[in-house]
Amino acid sequence: MKNIIVGVTGSIAAYKAADIVNTLTKDGYNVDVIMTAGGKAFITPLTLQSLSKNRVYTDVFQEDYPCEVKHISLATKADCLLIAPASADIIGKMANGIADDMLTSVTLAINGIPRYIAPAMNTNMYENPIVQDNLEKLKKYGFEIIEPKKAYLACGTIGKGAMADVETIIKIVEERLGK
Repeated sequence: MKNIIVGVTGSIAAYKAADIVNTLTKDGYNVDVIMTAGGKAFITPLTLQSLSKNRVYTDVFQEDYPCEVKHISLATKADCLLIAPASADIIGKMANGIADDMLTSVTLAINGIPRYIAPAMNTNMYENPIVQDNLEKLKKYGFEIIEPKKAYLACGTIGKGAMADVETIIKIVEERLGK
């Protein structure tokens, strides 16, 4: 069974993570969910735990077993990393090597597997040269960006920044993993 880490960050699109986790679990993947504090503000860990059938990780300092460093063990067993939604905050942290929470710590410990980022944010934020530079930096480091779409956004405007459709994200991940 392939292991997928799904990172959920602070974006209104976090509710779509439930569909992603549910679909991947039903399709036979073991899904470990890691949530940032921002992600927990939009959707509860209990929802994603119920769908993944696994504990949801939120705190890099919570070590249930003294002999296991959890952010390393999660990274080691992963066959794929998917961050959906990926906020501007998490993109900036990852692009600059900041590891101040469970998701960024696991991300820095992962090498040699597919790593996907599905940005979701306001158009002005997405098009900001800083965010674009951070995305380019992540591409240089081997991350694959699942481009956001143009849609009616939570802020009431229409523009590019809505997270890609769940079906699109699932298709990209499963094709890469050989499903």
